[in-house]
Amino acid sequence: MISRSAVFAAALLCTSALQAQTAAPFKIAFIDPLSGPFSNVGELMRNHVQYAVEDINAQGGLFNGAKLQFLQFDSKLSAQESQSALQAAIDQGARVVVTGGSGSSVVTALVQAASRYNQRNPGKEVLVLNHSSIDPELTGKACSYWHFMFDANTAMRMQAIANYIKTQPAIKNVYLLNQDYAHGKQWATYGRQMVGAARPDIKFVGEMLHPIGRVKDFAPYVAKMKELQTDSVITGNWGQDLSLLLKSAGDSGYNLRYFNHSAGGMPGTVTAVSQAKVGEITWVAEWHPGQADRAQAEARARDYKAKVGQDFLAPRMDLVPRMLAAAMAKARSTETLKIAAALEDLQMDTIFGPVRMRGKDHQLLLPQVVNTIAPVDGKLVKAGWEGTNYGFRTDAVYSLEQTELPSECQMKRP
Repeated sequence: MISRSAVFAAALLCTSALQAQTAAPFKIAFIDPLSGPFSNVGELMRNHVQYAVEDINAQGGLFNGAKLQFLQFDSKLSAQESQSALQAAIDQGARVVVTGGSGSSVVTALVQAASRYNQRNPGKEVLVLNHSSIDPELTGKACSYWHFMFDANTAMRMQAIANYIKTQPAIKNVYLLNQDYAHGKQWATYGRQMVGAARPDIKFVGEMLHPIGRVKDFAPYVAKMKELQTDSVITGNWGQDLSLLLKSAGDSGYNLRYFNHSAGGMPGTVTAVSQAKVGEITWVAEWHPGQADRAQAEARARDYKAKVGQDFLAPRMDLVPRMLAAAMAKARSTETLKIAAALEDLQMDTIFGPVRMRGKDHQLLLPQVVNTIAPVDGKLVKAGWEGTNYGFRTDAVYSLEQTELPSECQMKRP
């Protein structure tokens, strides 16, 4: 005879299985540039996030058995287009927006639009999860309860660069060349302030801002730097603006040292360095391919390559859906307010080391690795990248405690 407890347990199992099968998917919307001069960057970002979504679903989905549903929209690098995409995503049922590759002005506009929507629609709130827009104001004076930054901000990255430059006495004459928008201006400002404080003996020989995505030939800028006897450039350029700068310097045979925030995390940069044949580009990120003692990251990179057919470059983008799923599991809820509360001060051991989402300002604290794109030497650089004989050399590793900086955030909570 079957006991009542056994029948009850079986009924519970059946009910749970049925709920898992009928749970509505949780929709997240990706809004980043998928056309125009930076479409290759947007596609890279999309692929990292989508891969993580599909991996989560393949492993059983969310805590309640529901799956994540991935929606994608083209920001066209426009605040207006992004806000239209946000409304379309909301209309389609998305409650989380993943963005960051369109620049800080676009992300700021999205956060403001989401905040206005949330105020008018209690119970249907939307979160903005930012993987790459690193304006410190977003987790500083302009912080919002509805926004979470999953990358080290500009000041944190520059602090790591400054700490490294402090150990490099050969760097003497520095030029500040940056894109003419908020992030470029900030990279220049923090470069002058933090590098200047770390190395008071350094001479800043010049500074220039240029239109983003519109310069086709950087030869005049390179000539100016050469005239000023520049040995190193602090540049926040990314995408084609960085590749074309490297090309112009290479064409002139100018052996510059570049200090950048995310160069190796962008497709084509290693190829551009190898083609230039001169110059070294040093950048900072949470991880770089081939980094020692990161077996889990290398395993993830191999799986990504096998499934997507592209190189795995940005673990923090892969982390966004995974940390979202962890917050849902912690809250045992898919309600936006409960997810936001669970994300605050959430700690995770990731494939690139421990991280913590600081509750005060929603700034992710994570390791920072200063590294240089350099020729394969079989010792410090063991493998080439993008089909070249150039790879990544670890220069310095800083823990999340070493890169943490104070915040001016005075967050208004719902």
